[in-house]
Amino acid sequence: MKNLVLIFCFLFPVFSLQTQIENVLVETYYISDSLDATDTTDGRYLELGSKTYRIYIDLKAGSKILKIYGDAKHALKIASTANFYNNVNRPNAYFGYLINKAWFSGNPTLALDSWITLGLATKTHTGVLKSEDTDGSVIGGNFNGGGSYGVPGGILVNAESNLGIPLTSADGLTLNSATFLQWVDDGFKNGAGVDTSIFGSVYSGNSFISNAAYLKQNAGVTGSTTDSNKVLIAQLTTKGELSFELNLEIENMDGSIIKYVAKEDTVVSGEILSPLLTYPRACGCKDPNFLEFSKSYSCSIADSCKTRIVFGCKDTMACNYSSDANFHVEYLCCYPGKCNDRNLDIVCPSESSTPSNERTKLNIYPNPANQKISFEVSGTENLKTKIYTYFGKVVYESDLVATSPTTDVDISYLQPGMYLLQVSSSKSVISQPFIKN
Repeated sequence: MKNLVLIFCFLFPVFSLQTQIENVLVETYYISDSLDATDTTDGRYLELGSKTYRIYIDLKAGSKILKIYGDAKHALKIASTANFYNNVNRPNAYFGYLINKAWFSGNPTLALDSWITLGLATKTHTGVLKSEDTDGSVIGGNFNGGGSYGVPGGILVNAESNLGIPLTSADGLTLNSATFLQWVDDGFKNGAGVDTSIFGSVYSGNSFISNAAYLKQNAGVTGSTTDSNKVLIAQLTTKGELSFELNLEIENMDGSIIKYVAKEDTVVSGEILSPLLTYPRACGCKDPNFLEFSKSYSCSIADSCKTRIVFGCKDTMACNYSSDANFHVEYLCCYPGKCNDRNLDIVCPSESSTPSNERTKLNIYPNPANQKISFEVSGTENLKTKIYTYFGKVVYESDLVATSPTTDVDISYLQPGMYLLQVSSSKSVISQPFIKN
């Protein structure tokens, strides 16, 4: 039975029931118009129609982001089909947490610069969704100097409906009250300490891909409020189509640290795949009971799950060949003299030496099930019933006197997945897998 349990472990993906990433939000922060394109002092130029996006990680309460990173197995990727905007007229503040808000008055389009960060959008302000910003704006309109030509009424005033709340009403900045420890970064700057990536002011490009770069805050970062644990990690301005793959190191409320990665190809111990960390999102079948399932999907498409998995032996030479199966499990195949210690009375009656009227039989229904399963066993002797997870953990155990042919078991408390029902008597032990939806 242990070997069968291991088979099920590999067949079904393991999802953390305690994943700390509840969502990844991509906010349209601003769309540049013709007034913004007039701001050209010192060679800075914001192309008409450029979109500024802010990326937020929505965490469970009590969780902290420690690090955004790329490593040898999981690259950090931020890309666009057009170059990212970088404001060349600024001090060496390459990350969002280093920007001085006072610079905006003489350089308003600096507020739309491209950078990564953890939580902070300036040295003194936390980045928040515009919809959660209640203290007004000092970026757009009359609060700024109107750029290179001193445009009357200021710039950054675009109010078209598809950019949401205009910057003249909310700038997504609130005063920070958190205390931070040391910031550490690597993989962005050259030997002279100059950022030569797309986030620096010396290079304009449309992608950043690194297997070594990271930004870390040793104290960890949470959202602006306990109820809204949304952490800003990037602001990106481009006229092209945005895409990214992010990897994050997150500290749970209990102090444990888990790495969440965007791609499943090389997930190792201590890492959890989060398809939410890939953008644009991939959608499809998210039900692992169907052949069309992929754990890389972060959203469902109606009717994408078409073929329910039927496990079985598809070797026509086996005595228990199943023509109904669509997912072959070699371990399930039985042959004369070789059946992996399973009961031939059940799997291969034709090979059994036990008279048919003495064989113990097990039938589970419905399968898959949601609230309860019912099973039937032959005979009326004392039975012991157990339900195992695919890791081999017992989640249900009961002694049963089979006074009726049908027994009901409540499974509503079980998590969705694959389980094994085992019924044992003095004569035999029989097992049957079932799926909990």
